[in-house]
Amino acid sequence: MANRKQCFPPVVSPEVRLLILGSLPGEASLAASQYYAHPRNQFWRLLGEVLDEPLGEMPYADRLGCLLEHRVGLWDVVAQARRQGSLDAALNDIEHNDLLALTRSLPRLEAIGFNGGTAFKAAKSLAGSPLALLALPSSSPAYTRPYEEKLAIWLQLRRYM
Repeated sequence: MANRKQCFPPVVSPEVRLLILGSLPGEASLAASQYYAHPRNQFWRLLGEVLDEPLGEMPYADRLGCLLEHRVGLWDVVAQARRQGSLDAALNDIEHNDLLALTRSLPRLEAIGFNGGTAFKAAKSLAGSPLALLALPSSSPAYTRPYEEKLAIWLQLRRYM
């Protein structure tokens, strides 16, 4: 049986206008205790282009600080689950984070970007919310859509910053 994996705490402040939600950190991220630590994951590159900041070149703590300076928060929809490996398809025995409670604690929040299809399934827990709920193509290396196509969709986040 796969071990239980847990998400990291949310990276937020009261000023956050845009929240980006992933599913659950993969093995490389869990080992490094950092969001999106797998070297082939395109998250920091994509979001760096959205923010016009060299996120991929920054130390991890500076990346998180830069997100908050741009009023962007980060968290995951899955609080904990069992999973062998890093693929979302392998998630079992899932316990979700309380997204409604988090969104209610962020007075300036306008939009949520869901990084991938697994994360976007959690949007139904926010049905009826006045927030913009945006499905983003996954930044995962397992999702092989061309980078330029992913970026074109991720750039739509700029309107909420």
